Amino acid sequence: MAMDDTLRSFMDKFKIPDLSEMDWKGSTDGLRQSFYRASRSVERDLPDLAEISNLIVDGADGPLKARLYVPFAAGVAPAPAIVFFHGGGFVLGDIDTHDVLCRRLAASARCRVLSVDYRLAPEHRFPAAHLDALAAWEWATQRNNILGFDPDRIAVAGDSAGGNLSAFIAQEAGRSGALMPAFQLLLYPLVQFVDIRAKRMSFQEGGFFISPNLFDYFRDNYIERETDRMDPRVSPLFASDDDFAGLAPTHLVLCGWDPLKDEGKAYAAKLAAHGVPVTIKEHPGMVHGFMNMTGVSVPARKAIEEAGLVVGKALGARD
Repeated sequence: MAMDDTLRSFMDKFKIPDLSEMDWKGSTDGLRQSFYRASRSVERDLPDLAEISNLIVDGADGPLKARLYVPFAAGVAPAPAIVFFHGGGFVLGDIDTHDVLCRRLAASARCRVLSVDYRLAPEHRFPAAHLDALAAWEWATQRNNILGFDPDRIAVAGDSAGGNLSAFIAQEAGRSGALMPAFQLLLYPLVQFVDIRAKRMSFQEGGFFISPNLFDYFRDNYIERETDRMDPRVSPLFASDDDFAGLAPTHLVLCGWDPLKDEGKAYAAKLAAHGVPVTIKEHPGMVHGFMNMTGVSVPARKAIEEAGLVVGKALGARD
């Protein structure tokens, strides 16, 4: 299927800078600015929510910024909730770049959403983001949490690198005995951080939010030692069989024009092989990161709504 024409035009307008023409700090700053411009949008038809509030949550090495979204249909506390981690290769992104996505997800799922602003590379290298995600998860799932979450009905969710953190939390819960998420919503997740250059891909597959150059750039800024690339914390696809047993039911959203699509399917297959209930929704004409393009793409909005329905039903927030 051909790439969505609206997304193609948008991608041409917001071209990611050429890393070869920028120094180290300039590359990081330039990428962050481009990602912010491409991800932020003003949408007049955003769903109204009962509450949107900024707060502080626990990180592994100090407090982290976070944002709570409470839809009108969230129900009386303790209620179902979603802990969300943004994408951006562990180098880009924050709670603002994914604000619209979280608003739409909360409204569709009819669940509270907590978006966590974990530490980024290269200032903070592996496993800083993973340790932050785990600390925030443990904070949010406490029985006496102040957010109105039902600890037995909390999903973990994220896109790209955030999907990586979500998969890590589920696997780590199985390894450590921590509270297992009730559900996993993995949006075009990064499930291996070793290499994509060996893959055959079209120009369209490697041209915007992820490409071989960007993949290497993100990986090398976050992971200092080459031997850590296979660490199951950052490459959950390569975790042992024991780490897949007993994981939470999972829904994956994949894109037709995404070099990470095959790994997503492989991860789903491993989950299913170990008895984990898993479903996949593939959007053939979409690119990696398309849920950040709701300002120009109606299908992107519908895709978030569909994903919200899935997780909302899984948590008992929707019929």
